[in-house]
Amino acid sequence: MIFAGITGRFFSGQALRPGSGLTLLLALLVLSGCASTDESIPDWAGVKGDVEPAKLTEFAETAKFEVRWHTSVGNAAADLLQPAVTKDAIYSSSGNGNLMRLDRDTGRQVWRIQVGIDVSSGAVASGEGLVLVGGEKGDVLAYDEQAKLRWKSRVSSEVSSISRVVDGMVLVRSGDGRISGLDASDGKRVWVYERSTPALVVRSHAGIVIQRGVAYAGFAGGRLAAISVKDGEVLWEAMVSQPRGNTELERISDVTSDPVVDDQQVCAIAFQGRIACFDISQGSPLWNRDISGDKGMMVLRRYFYLTDTNGNVLALDKLSGSTAWKNGQFLSRSVTAPYVLENFVVVGDFEGYLHGLNREDGNLASRIKLDGGAITDAPIEMDGGLLVQTRGGELYSLSLH
Repeated sequence: MIFAGITGRFFSGQALRPGSGLTLLLALLVLSGCASTDESIPDWAGVKGDVEPAKLTEFAETAKFEVRWHTSVGNAAADLLQPAVTKDAIYSSSGNGNLMRLDRDTGRQVWRIQVGIDVSSGAVASGEGLVLVGGEKGDVLAYDEQAKLRWKSRVSSEVSSISRVVDGMVLVRSGDGRISGLDASDGKRVWVYERSTPALVVRSHAGIVIQRGVAYAGFAGGRLAAISVKDGEVLWEAMVSQPRGNTELERISDVTSDPVVDDQQVCAIAFQGRIACFDISQGSPLWNRDISGDKGMMVLRRYFYLTDTNGNVLALDKLSGSTAWKNGQFLSRSVTAPYVLENFVVVGDFEGYLHGLNREDGNLASRIKLDGGAITDAPIEMDGGLLVQTRGGELYSLSLH
């Protein structure tokens, strides 16, 4: 039996993509043995006939989004594509392989090249003078900042994410669950981390968070690992969430987003599972709480900010997991992971709206409608504001005051 993701694309015959209201859809796929397609499922991650997206309501604005500049970079197709920001430029890619460099201040195109592959990774990556993209067939391409190809490499299957370049290494996640450590100078493989995966896994673009020479990554089956960037040595592994239920669908409990890391702890959240935090040095458990999430989290000072699988946006105390506030106005709107910008928590949704919440209490402060369809990935901070890419390939630089 083949299980496809919401977009009808998958890493293997056993991969599913998460989203709100997904349980009914997966049950229907099991019964029918049919894969979903772009034509039968809307772009947003909910399911028609299951839970209707919450209607947006009027509110008194206490802040305002302003567009600093706007440009088109090309359709993202079925994948989540996010630009890379360096001190000198923005690098962005379209799903069909157009890679471009943009001016940070104006969004003006500096150069554009066709890389010759269908880009599949969750983001363009950069660092140490390199710009990297990954493809559906496992290709990894590295260019310099003047668009000259430096090297090509290949990993074991479709590239799901590429890390920033750190200490001369590039870490590449592939759809089969492996992480490959590549030498940034020539693309040669230095090490590979791999582990067994459950029979059924969620298709995701979960990335790798690197801090002080250690890479932290979550995996199918609810696992979290700390791996040495230099040589791939496993420093520790921990269980974020134990699979529960009687069927393979019910037992999916995958970490499908990036962990969050500070100086004391590393935390991750699992789809159909829970959030759990661990001591950063030993992996010893600190606390956990039953919250399901597939979009990711952000930590700032004493709070975690996250979106659960229903579309609730929450602030949690990072030492205990207790709820500081919860905004339930975006149910089934497929809202992104939050980004915290000064006094605001910002999320996007399936209709292309960007919402600014008050960081202190979660109340709505501002809203803006962007062109180009769904916003599927969290905003990026840039120059005291935000950089947002829509699924239709529109790239916005915004401020919020």
